[in-house]
Amino acid sequence: MRSVPLLGKPILPTMADRYFVEQPIPTHADALAAITGPEAHHLLHVMRAKVGDQVMVFDGGGEECLAEVVELGRRGVRVRMVERRAVDRETTRRVTLAVALPKGDRQRWLVEKATELGAARLVPVVCERGVAQPNEKAQGRLRRTVVEASKQCGRNRLMEIAEPVDWATLIDSTAGIPTRLIAHPGAATGTPNLLSEADAMVAIGPEGGFTPAEVDAVLAAGWQTIDLGRRILRVETAALAVLARMVWD
Repeated sequence: MRSVPLLGKPILPTMADRYFVEQPIPTHADALAAITGPEAHHLLHVMRAKVGDQVMVFDGGGEECLAEVVELGRRGVRVRMVERRAVDRETTRRVTLAVALPKGDRQRWLVEKATELGAARLVPVVCERGVAQPNEKAQGRLRRTVVEASKQCGRNRLMEIAEPVDWATLIDSTAGIPTRLIAHPGAATGTPNLLSEADAMVAIGPEGGFTPAEVDAVLAAGWQTIDLGRRILRVETAALAVLARMVWD
């Protein structure tokens, strides 16, 4: 989208004019950066960018920068940094979702909405009753979904898509997290404080639920269970229902 003069001042880019750059944004004004890959394709062939257009770029590290298009190539766009901005749109609480991912488009939908709501990290978990086995190609698609969702919602820090882990490894690696919850119907232990500001991890099982042995293992490690009500929720619904309560600000 081109900037349009209004009484001598440009109209700044909107959320729709945000582009992700793979390399860290240069720290000084007038430095150049490259927009490549799918981002460049969208800017070149969908938005029909012209030299002089203004866009907002971000590198996933927490800041964004107003930039001006200075060069158009067949496979990339070079932009000049105009104004760097430290804009914090993150939640006050760092929440990690550990999820036995559903299949197909529901996987992508879960990642998209978790990014919008502000989850800091998503860990694909391999459970006994899991239906989707995460692979490298699927991980790449999910990371691309995070970028697209971040562009739309204005996040400047990307939600991390961690490498898949098995259940035992997850338990062993999370001992230092203050709040650790497992969604498990009908088995609430105490009343977890979902509105605490402490960092948290929430584990969401597959459609068939966690096995008794998996539940026993996390309880023995000091986790708490949380019951999401009288209805059985799909994986993505359960994950987002808990996340929305924990990070709403």
